[in-house]
Amino acid sequence: MDGTMDAKPFNQELKMLSNLKLFNSFRCWLGAVVFCCFGSLAFAADYPQKPVTLVVGYSAGGGVDAIARVLAEKLPAVIGQSVVVENRPSVGAIVGSTYVVKAKPDGYTLLMGAPGPIIFNHAVYSKLPYGPQDLAPISFVSDSPLVLLVNANNPAKTVQELVAQSIQSPEKANYGASSASFQLITELFKRKTGATHTHIPYKGANDAVTAVMSGDVTMTLADAGPAFVGLQSGRVKALAVTSAKRMKEYPNTPTLAELGIDIKVSLWIGLLAPAGTPPDVIKILQEGVAKVVEMPDVQKKLSAMSVTPMSNTPDEFAKIIATEIPMWRQLAIDNKIQAN
Repeated sequence: MDGTMDAKPFNQELKMLSNLKLFNSFRCWLGAVVFCCFGSLAFAADYPQKPVTLVVGYSAGGGVDAIARVLAEKLPAVIGQSVVVENRPSVGAIVGSTYVVKAKPDGYTLLMGAPGPIIFNHAVYSKLPYGPQDLAPISFVSDSPLVLLVNANNPAKTVQELVAQSIQSPEKANYGASSASFQLITELFKRKTGATHTHIPYKGANDAVTAVMSGDVTMTLADAGPAFVGLQSGRVKALAVTSAKRMKEYPNTPTLAELGIDIKVSLWIGLLAPAGTPPDVIKILQEGVAKVVEMPDVQKKLSAMSVTPMSNTPDEFAKIIATEIPMWRQLAIDNKIQAN
């Protein structure tokens, strides 16, 4: 026999082995696809199987913490598991945010976020232990515009008069801001209006409002809670709000947009998960938040805090983050505002 004749059965066997390997490869690939599709569905269907931890990067008793506790109280009725609030306070909420970023992306460790750690930190810190890509947005829970406050005895009755006042006497014009967030927003106000107010730092929004009450600073942009307390005292007055439309709590106070000043800013509070959390788990949580914020007692509680209950989709949330970070970063660069 020659070599060609002997090679035929050997080649056929090689072909069979090759086909078998191809089949096994296909079977492994198909198994992976099935696991990804149906495995994640099974995971989502079983989620959650244990308590969910809601991390707050601020101390207990603050605005973000208060809203987190309302959500933690009501979300269990929707998702079928208890929700525990865990406070990990630090400057800029960096510690809490980093903790969540490094957590297993399974939907059991979530972040109650705000513009500070999610947007403004990326504008003012040159280096952070986390990036925007490390968190998966789920939904807003509430929204709160800012209120422009001046001392009740300030002769300015309008924003235009306040700006003119600062231009005429820049050495007497200043503003209180408790963080880079408030500082950047006020610097945007200055850019849009030509105001000349100088920044005076304070530890908290309540301190900045108190400084306006005492006359130590000319103005502040405060979130609705501290602003409401100040207005109740009668020692400050509101000249404008930063919302897109007038707030029901302050129906006689115009929006900056009404006055021709192109600023629409709010301090939202929202829920985020570690990047890589399964989309079906994100969906369960987003739908859960949407149901919670529609509950009449939740709306009543949040309205009492001078915030607006609201939800949105992960895509809408992500778009806000992606749009705002570069805008505020450029403003921080232009005004030489840095946190480190």
